[in-house]
Amino acid sequence: MAAIPFESYVERPITENDMSVFKDKVVVILGAAGRDNMGQVIARRFASEGAKVVVAGRHEAPLTELATEISGDAQVCDITRKADVEALAEAVWQRHGRAHVAINCTGWGLLAKLLDTTEEQLDQVSALHFKGTFFFMQAFVGRMSRSGGGSVITVSSASVRAVLYHHAAYIATKAASEALVRCFANEFGAKGVKVNALAPGFTETPMTANESKLPGLLDLFRKEYPLGRIGTSQDVAEAALWLASEASFITGETLQINGGLTLRRNPSPTEINAVIKANAPPRS
Repeated sequence: MAAIPFESYVERPITENDMSVFKDKVVVILGAAGRDNMGQVIARRFASEGAKVVVAGRHEAPLTELATEISGDAQVCDITRKADVEALAEAVWQRHGRAHVAINCTGWGLLAKLLDTTEEQLDQVSALHFKGTFFFMQAFVGRMSRSGGGSVITVSSASVRAVLYHHAAYIATKAASEALVRCFANEFGAKGVKVNALAPGFTETPMTANESKLPGLLDLFRKEYPLGRIGTSQDVAEAALWLASEASFITGETLQINGGLTLRRNPSPTEINAVIKANAPPRS
């Protein structure tokens, strides 16, 4: 992505005719193997703009199904394995010549009290959020820097700023991924590569489906959002679309895509338990 002079934006403002700026651009989405998860929603959104989308994740069947739906490509890839991530990037360059956008949507919302978190859990969440993000940026930022630039985005979490109880390992490793964003952005901006993060709050996805079914729980979270509603994967997809575009003069940042949650806080365990208890069915 070559640098565009500021004057060109002034002379040619963005209009409705620019909606196909991603037509034929190559977009890689890692973390799109969960049916209707955030990665799949983002993949469909870029495909709707005419992008050539490559979806990747750990499970072949849903990836193949999605790739067929959006006329894209699919490849199995475990982000915790450096060889897998390198193979994914290499396959994209072999088939398409480059990637214009690469988005990491992987994540594991580990719920564990501080004193109960095990070494095994720490290893797993670190491998996913820190080492995996490092591998992803090495593979795609490195190649983009030699191929005309591009945009790399990783999905972080609003909980880095609005702390969520019993998620310390999750929060810490997401915070580490945001630090990586700043480091890679600083070193590769001169090569035309933008590196950023998106930080959603509680989002209605398959990963949060069980929590969403608990009576009163969504209302408890919703009241902490100044914009008055829980976020959706579509909100994140729209932000990713803009952030990845040449209209975005941003790098090294974490955009808070959470309706203002970080102006307030996440509910405490006491509040959550009270809601669950209040809505529990009576004992017979």
